Amino acid sequence: MRDLAARTRTGLTGHRPAAVSDDPRIRVDRAHLRSLEGRAKALSFLPRRRAGSVLNGRHASRLRGRGLNFEELRDYLPGDDVRSIDWKVTARTGVPYVRVYTEERDRPALMLVDQRMSMFFGSHLNMKSVTAAEAAALAAFRILDQGDRVGGIVFGDVTQAEIRPLRSRARVDAFITALAAANGMLRADALAVSTMDLNRPLEAAARIARRDHLVLVISDFDGIDRRTETILGGLARHNSVVLCLVTDPTAYEIPERMKLVFSDGRLQAELDTAAGQTRRALSDLATGRIAGVLALGRRLGLPILPISAGEDTVEQVRSLLGFARMRP
Repeated sequence: MRDLAARTRTGLTGHRPAAVSDDPRIRVDRAHLRSLEGRAKALSFLPRRRAGSVLNGRHASRLRGRGLNFEELRDYLPGDDVRSIDWKVTARTGVPYVRVYTEERDRPALMLVDQRMSMFFGSHLNMKSVTAAEAAALAAFRILDQGDRVGGIVFGDVTQAEIRPLRSRARVDAFITALAAANGMLRADALAVSTMDLNRPLEAAARIARRDHLVLVISDFDGIDRRTETILGGLARHNSVVLCLVTDPTAYEIPERMKLVFSDGRLQAELDTAAGQTRRALSDLATGRIAGVLALGRRLGLPILPISAGEDTVEQVRSLLGFARMRP
């Protein structure tokens, strides 16, 4: 079911900013997204994580093998590769020892960032579209800083930009530019158009990320269906897929006595949440969306990271680095 509340535009927080276009809570530009690079450097995408962490990339992992980084000497065990025996230590001690190394791995990251009109909604701090763009920019800067390839697919209602992963600052800049451009197309007076199906960018991701990619899907997951599950399942068979569910606080609790204005760019309607029936209907719609995404992730065994548009994006990313699963 489409999220009718997603058509709510600006002016929901009790006051309307004097200059909406300059308010980074409503719309972001390249300068704002680039300014997050410094804060991204303070983040560690792999704090004390094992090799199974979905964010493993060009860094020391727990995989044992003939890698570049020496880790330890230990007793030889039956089945160990004889090539790993340290003959000098073995000769000195009279007991066979092997040298253990950590492998260095490269994992390209592909980020799918939703900038459709369903994301142009915010009741407390940011629009969901802003939070999604900020989270994607933080991830892009940090992953590049770790030495991994970065790319993305930025999609709106009618446009889709594909930036294939590359270990290049120019490639990250192209991704940031695409984010800002798609975000800038979101307007309160935008005419209603047919919304792009989430399956289209997912199919593009499947075409680009053949295997061994980290695929981050940053979206409110408006309009998921059985085809969505099929595509995600195929992606997850050969890649690490993480669903970043962007929500607004009203998805969990509809405030009482709050007037919501809905528009399709031509017509406008107002809903008063003081009416219990109206509030319950909106609540059921929002919680149904979240439950559907949780069920999808559970069936496919995919981690779901909750990101709220009502809180500071950087602080949320910092707290989510442990990749605790969101559970119903």
